[in-house]
Amino acid sequence: MYNVFSKYYDDLMGDVDYKARTEYLYSLFCKFGKTPKLLLDLACGTGGFSNEFAKKGISVIGVDKSNEMLCIAKEKSLSENLDVLYICQSAENLELYETVDGAICCLDSLNHITDYNVFCEAFVKVSEFLNKGSLFIFDMNTVFKHEKVLGDNTFVVDSDNVYCVWQNFYSVKNKTTDIILDFFELEDGKYIRSSESFSERAYDDSEIKSALKNAGLTLLAVFGDMKDSAPKYDEQRKIFVARKE
Repeated sequence: MYNVFSKYYDDLMGDVDYKARTEYLYSLFCKFGKTPKLLLDLACGTGGFSNEFAKKGISVIGVDKSNEMLCIAKEKSLSENLDVLYICQSAENLELYETVDGAICCLDSLNHITDYNVFCEAFVKVSEFLNKGSLFIFDMNTVFKHEKVLGDNTFVVDSDNVYCVWQNFYSVKNKTTDIILDFFELEDGKYIRSSESFSERAYDDSEIKSALKNAGLTLLAVFGDMKDSAPKYDEQRKIFVARKE
């Protein structure tokens, strides 16, 4: 899964300011607890956040279920002389060699878990390897975004490296968006097409709170994306701050 997507992920996420987002997350750790010495970056992708936290002198374990994503992440870490440990695991099957004193999961990665029971198990696993009193900070794409922005829409991404057609098919009943990505890359004067498909599910606040409570995590705050205020009705991404009790 994400084998093709991993190759073009950084191009598609080119507008993400990892440094600024890391500073924001770091400020939340300072505000609600303490800065972690050992951080879990769950669903770390190509290592954007793992590397930024490592630059702050924090030991980081980056976990993702895509080997291809992790290979790119490792290459980026090595190119900056950063020592990040990467492990290939899914969130619901998380197994670490020790507990951590902080965890993050960013850029709607948890939305990619479309089965609510599996979603809940991912929270249980994070809690299992999180020290008491430590924070789990994560973001989620909202129901509003799935219904009003992603919906049944088609987007085109045209970068220097690839041309991508992004098609969405939304189910109101399941709050799930099926996503089909078609990539066209110019090679030797002709375009080579490759495709990837996956789904995202939107969860309402009550479902998220229930999953946290079941995992022994207390919800401390919910913010709008990159904000220090409560989310608005049309917020596309929410930031959740939870603590292991």
